[in-house]
Amino acid sequence: MADARIFEDLKADHDQHREMLARLADRTTDDREALFEKLRIEITAHAAAEEESLYATMLANPDLRDEARHSVSEHKEVDDFFGDLAEMTFGSAEWEETFGKMRHRYEHHIDEEEEEMFPAAAKELSAETEEKLADIFEKRKPKELVRAEEEDPGDDRD
Repeated sequence: MADARIFEDLKADHDQHREMLARLADRTTDDREALFEKLRIEITAHAAAEEESLYATMLANPDLRDEARHSVSEHKEVDDFFGDLAEMTFGSAEWEETFGKMRHRYEHHIDEEEEEMFPAAAKELSAETEEKLADIFEKRKPKELVRAEEEDPGDDRD
Protein backbone atom coordinates (compact mmCIF):
# COMPACT_ATOMS: atom_id res chain seq x y z
CA MET A 1 0.00 0.00 0.00
CA ALA A 2 1.24 3.43 -0.87
CA ASP A 3 2.41 5.40 2.13
CA ALA A 4 2.27 8.99 0.88
CA ARG A 5 0.29 11.39 3.08
CA ILE A 6 -2.71 11.48 0.73
CA PHE A 7 -3.09 7.71 0.95
CA GLU A 8 -2.48 7.76 4.72
CA ASP A 9 -5.25 10.38 5.11
CA LEU A 10 -7.70 8.39 3.03
CA LYS A 11 -6.87 5.11 4.78
CA ALA A 12 -7.31 6.74 8.22
CA ASP A 13 -10.79 7.85 7.17
CA HIS A 14 -11.56 4.38 5.86
CA ASP A 15 -10.51 2.84 9.17
CA GLN A 16 -12.80 5.26 11.01
CA HIS A 17 -15.66 4.39 8.65
CA ARG A 18 -15.14 0.64 9.15
CA GLU A 19 -15.28 1.11 12.92
CA MET A 20 -18.45 3.20 12.71
CA LEU A 21 -20.09 0.68 10.36
CA ALA A 22 -19.30 -2.15 12.76
CA ARG A 23 -20.78 -0.22 15.69
CA LEU A 24 -23.90 0.54 13.65
CA ALA A 25 -24.32 -3.10 12.70
CA ASP A 26 -24.50 -3.92 16.43
CA ARG A 27 -28.11 -3.18 17.26
CA THR A 28 -27.21 -2.79 20.95
CA THR A 29 -25.05 0.28 20.24
CA ASP A 30 -26.36 3.34 22.06
CA ASP A 31 -27.73 6.22 20.00
CA ARG A 32 -27.39 4.42 16.67
CA GLU A 33 -29.43 7.02 14.80
CA ALA A 34 -27.04 9.84 15.76
CA LEU A 35 -24.07 7.62 14.92
CA PHE A 36 -25.58 6.86 11.53
CA GLU A 37 -26.00 10.56 10.78
CA LYS A 38 -22.39 11.16 11.82
CA LEU A 39 -21.30 8.34 9.48
CA ARG A 40 -23.37 9.75 6.61
CA ILE A 41 -21.80 13.18 7.02
CA GLU A 42 -18.30 11.73 7.35
CA ILE A 43 -18.55 9.48 4.27
CA THR A 44 -20.20 12.22 2.19
CA ALA A 45 -17.46 14.72 3.07
CA HIS A 46 -14.70 12.16 2.57
CA ALA A 47 -16.01 11.22 -0.88
CA ALA A 48 -16.31 14.83 -2.02
CA ALA A 49 -12.82 15.77 -0.81
CA GLU A 50 -11.37 12.59 -2.32
CA GLU A 51 -13.01 13.36 -5.67
CA GLU A 52 -11.71 16.94 -5.61
CA SER A 53 -8.17 15.85 -4.86
CA LEU A 54 -7.08 12.34 -5.88
CA TYR A 55 -9.85 11.51 -8.34
CA ALA A 56 -9.59 14.81 -10.22
CA THR A 57 -5.91 14.10 -10.84
CA MET A 58 -6.54 10.47 -11.74
CA LEU A 59 -9.24 11.44 -14.26
CA ALA A 60 -6.66 13.57 -16.07
CA ASN A 61 -4.32 10.58 -16.42
CA PRO A 62 -5.36 8.11 -19.16
CA ASP A 63 -3.73 5.23 -17.26
CA LEU A 64 -5.79 5.92 -14.13
CA ARG A 65 -9.02 7.29 -15.62
CA ASP A 66 -11.05 4.06 -15.64
CA GLU A 67 -10.33 3.33 -11.99
CA ALA A 68 -11.31 6.88 -10.99
CA ARG A 69 -14.55 6.70 -12.98
CA HIS A 70 -15.40 3.38 -11.36
CA SER A 71 -14.82 4.81 -7.90
CA VAL A 72 -16.86 7.93 -8.59
CA SER A 73 -19.77 5.71 -9.63
CA GLU A 74 -19.42 3.76 -6.37
CA HIS A 75 -19.52 7.02 -4.39
CA LYS A 76 -22.78 7.86 -6.16
CA GLU A 77 -24.16 4.41 -5.33
CA VAL A 78 -23.40 4.88 -1.62
CA ASP A 79 -24.91 8.36 -1.69
CA ASP A 80 -28.07 6.89 -3.21
CA PHE A 81 -28.18 4.34 -0.39
CA PHE A 82 -28.03 7.21 2.11
CA GLY A 83 -30.98 8.84 0.36
CA ASP A 84 -32.96 5.60 0.43
CA LEU A 85 -32.17 5.04 4.10
CA ALA A 86 -33.30 8.57 4.97
CA GLU A 87 -36.74 7.76 3.57
CA MET A 88 -37.11 4.64 5.71
CA THR A 89 -38.01 4.22 9.35
CA PHE A 90 -34.70 4.02 11.18
CA GLY A 91 -34.09 0.54 12.59
CA SER A 92 -36.97 -1.09 10.71
CA ALA A 93 -36.35 -4.44 9.02
CA GLU A 94 -36.22 -2.68 5.64
CA TRP A 95 -33.76 -0.11 6.98
CA GLU A 96 -31.52 -2.78 8.51
CA GLU A 97 -31.49 -4.78 5.27
CA THR A 98 -30.67 -1.71 3.17
CA PHE A 99 -28.01 -0.61 5.66
CA GLY A 100 -26.43 -4.06 5.38
CA LYS A 101 -26.31 -3.75 1.59
CA MET A 102 -24.84 -0.25 1.81
CA ARG A 103 -22.23 -1.41 4.32
CA HIS A 104 -21.22 -4.31 2.07
CA ARG A 105 -20.91 -2.06 -1.01
CA TYR A 106 -18.98 0.63 0.84
CA GLU A 107 -16.55 -1.79 2.48
CA HIS A 108 -15.98 -3.42 -0.92
CA HIS A 109 -15.31 0.04 -2.37
CA ILE A 110 -12.75 1.08 0.23
CA ASP A 111 -11.02 -2.32 0.11
CA GLU A 112 -10.75 -1.97 -3.67
CA GLU A 113 -9.35 1.54 -3.33
CA GLU A 114 -6.71 0.46 -0.82
CA GLU A 115 -5.70 -2.76 -2.56
CA GLU A 116 -5.84 -1.68 -6.20
CA MET A 117 -6.44 2.00 -6.82
CA PHE A 118 -4.04 3.61 -4.36
CA PRO A 119 -1.06 1.44 -5.39
CA ALA A 120 -1.80 2.11 -9.09
CA ALA A 121 -1.99 5.85 -8.44
CA ALA A 122 1.19 5.79 -6.36
CA LYS A 123 3.08 4.30 -9.33
CA GLU A 124 1.89 7.07 -11.65
CA LEU A 125 2.00 10.16 -9.40
CA SER A 126 5.09 12.03 -8.35
CA ALA A 127 5.85 12.68 -4.68
CA GLU A 128 5.22 16.37 -5.33
CA THR A 129 1.79 15.64 -6.78
CA GLU A 130 0.94 13.35 -3.87
CA GLU A 131 1.84 16.13 -1.42
CA LYS A 132 -0.28 18.61 -3.35
CA LEU A 133 -3.22 16.18 -3.29
CA ALA A 134 -2.87 15.70 0.47
CA ASP A 135 -2.95 19.49 0.93
CA ILE A 136 -6.08 19.75 -1.20
CA PHE A 137 -7.80 16.87 0.62
CA GLU A 138 -6.93 18.22 4.07
CA LYS A 139 -8.22 21.70 3.19
CA ARG A 140 -11.39 20.47 1.46
CA LYS A 141 -12.53 17.88 3.99
CA PRO A 142 -13.53 20.31 6.78
CA LYS A 143 -15.46 22.41 4.26
CA GLU A 144 -17.16 19.31 2.91
CA LEU A 145 -18.13 18.24 6.44
CA VAL A 146 -20.04 21.51 6.86
CA ARG A 147 -21.63 21.11 3.44
CA ALA A 148 -22.65 17.48 4.15
CA GLU A 149 -24.33 18.57 7.39
CA GLU A 150 -26.42 21.09 5.47
CA GLU A 151 -27.50 18.77 2.64
CA ASP A 152 -30.16 16.12 2.71
CA PRO A 153 -28.94 12.57 2.03
CA GLY A 154 -29.02 11.55 -1.61
CA ASP A 155 -29.82 15.11 -2.79
CA ASP A 156 -28.42 14.44 -6.24
CA ARG A 157 -30.30 11.20 -6.90
CA ASP A 158 -31.89 10.86 -10.31
